[in-house]
Amino acid sequence: MVKQIDNAELERMRQSGAVVLLDVRTDPEVARGIIAGARHIPLHLVPARYTELAPHVATVIYCQSGGRSAQACAWLLDKGFAQVLNLQGGITAWLREGRPVTAPE
Repeated sequence: MVKQIDNAELERMRQSGAVVLLDVRTDPEVARGIIAGARHIPLHLVPARYTELAPHVATVIYCQSGGRSAQACAWLLDKGFAQVLNLQGGITAWLREGRPVTAPE
């Protein structure tokens, strides 16, 4: 089962230590803004690029609304990742709370 976290929990995790934030949206979606510090690996490339991620580091995954990121979480859990978390509501919920995004690198 994929564990869900909210925006406040993500902020606590980011302030307290090492967490990887992974954006699995498409390139055009990311072009509209990304959460600062997030890595971008589109969902369809996760199977080819998951070795770029550390399996024992907490990884929070997000997409537009939470569906694709839940798929990525489930896939990574099957590959042995220990701490994979889905950002509830995705970047839509993030923006709805007035939280900032930045231009992708």
